[in-house]
Amino acid sequence: MQHRKTMISTLLFLATFCVGAPAAEPEYKADIPAALLTPDQVETELLGTLEFVDGFPTKATTENVYDFLDVSRASELFLNAMPATSMYAMLQGHVNIGVRPNYDVGLTENLMDARSLWLTPQTTTPYVHGELDVKNGPVVVEIGSPVLGIIDDAFFRYVSDVGLTGPDAGKGGKYLIVGPDYDGKIPDGYFEIRTSTYRHWLLLRLSVQDGDLKAAIDTFKAGFRMYPLADANGQEQTKFINLSGLKYNTIHANDATYFDELNAVIQYEPVGSYDAEILGLAAALGIRKGQAFEPDERMQGLLEQGAAIGNAAARAILFRPRNKSVYFYPDRQWYSPLAGGSHEFLADGARVLDDRVSFHYFATGITPSMVQPLVGKGSVYEIGATDSSGEPLDGGRTYSVTLPGPVPAANFWSFMVYSSQTRSILETDQKTGGLDSNADGLIVEADGSATVYFGPKPPEGLEANWIQTMPGKGYNVLLRLYGPLEPWFDRSWKPGDFEPMD
Repeated sequence: MQHRKTMISTLLFLATFCVGAPAAEPEYKADIPAALLTPDQVETELLGTLEFVDGFPTKATTENVYDFLDVSRASELFLNAMPATSMYAMLQGHVNIGVRPNYDVGLTENLMDARSLWLTPQTTTPYVHGELDVKNGPVVVEIGSPVLGIIDDAFFRYVSDVGLTGPDAGKGGKYLIVGPDYDGKIPDGYFEIRTSTYRHWLLLRLSVQDGDLKAAIDTFKAGFRMYPLADANGQEQTKFINLSGLKYNTIHANDATYFDELNAVIQYEPVGSYDAEILGLAAALGIRKGQAFEPDERMQGLLEQGAAIGNAAARAILFRPRNKSVYFYPDRQWYSPLAGGSHEFLADGARVLDDRVSFHYFATGITPSMVQPLVGKGSVYEIGATDSSGEPLDGGRTYSVTLPGPVPAANFWSFMVYSSQTRSILETDQKTGGLDSNADGLIVEADGSATVYFGPKPPEGLEANWIQTMPGKGYNVLLRLYGPLEPWFDRSWKPGDFEPMD
């Protein structure tokens, strides 16, 4: 009997050891901080419950987080590749209306209006647009009259100033734009500009003397040529195309076709010409140089979500900035993504991502002279998107804005009104889409101050100081000072906010 009891006890012990006894502690054991461990269930607000088996994600959790990653990367790509898609849209928009790279130049000979979709243009001076494509060799730009201009590359990076702030200092001369693949001889007599991409935007602004627009344009045309260096002895003359009044678009998409625009840029431009991190985001979503971009049904749906989130984020960053440093004055609503003073959007060695997003979603043209103007020279910009209480500007209401006198602008000041949808000139019955200090009949007080009114109808007797808006249409306003003076720089001068009058 005793032997039987001993056997039963032994069997019970073995059974317990096999099915329920804790595993023996390993001989080599670390002190693992709790922060390193992943529980079997993790609760998140965005993705719900994430499940793991001793740190290994379940199939459902894996699919969930990959969807999130792809949407997240798509929205980040929308925001951070925006300089490339914005430049693509600008260049391609002009190609679509017949402006040929390296040979044709577009001019707003009768100024701009809301028929053309551009990001925040002005309607006081003529623009000159040209595309420089150096894929097949250097391109020559000859300038014979004073202009103010820039060259930006395919990723909207600054390449060079041209004209008054460029190497020719307003005296004119020949520029030679040389691409990354060219190893031929460089002839003498040129301002040589080296670049790392193929496509570029040449933007010039003409100086109009005594209001004689035609004379300024005629003088410019007489002294300007653009052609490939290989055709320097050719007979083809530069063709000038009047862009005024044409209906065409130069603004990037806000839906999933945005990624098609980016793919076109990546396919065309040389390897190594763009930021590797941004290219990595693109590659993770199937946008790779030399490969077809053909998202499947799942990826297409995620790209649509990513574009929607990216677009919403861009609009929040632009119209409701949370970065207090973009505001010019602690008691005003005026702000600018260029307030940090860097055309590369850098602060203490770090990229200010929101400033870059805000600028490229709103505007075009990158140059150091935009953010570091000299007293009495260049121009400065302030955005107004909300009234004095922080409410969005309403096209059905009437507002007044007072510029205290004297306004610190050596040349002139202007207001331009832009659609909150397109960020282009607001569509109204006023061709100018704005008002400047040279306007006929403008009422200016003895101290130099001026009050401007924004609304569907002008206040009685103040028509000369009125800018039209449209009921049901949101808008924002850009205040420009040309030739800013010291009171703007030291902030002793402050424009008034938008004050509702109804």
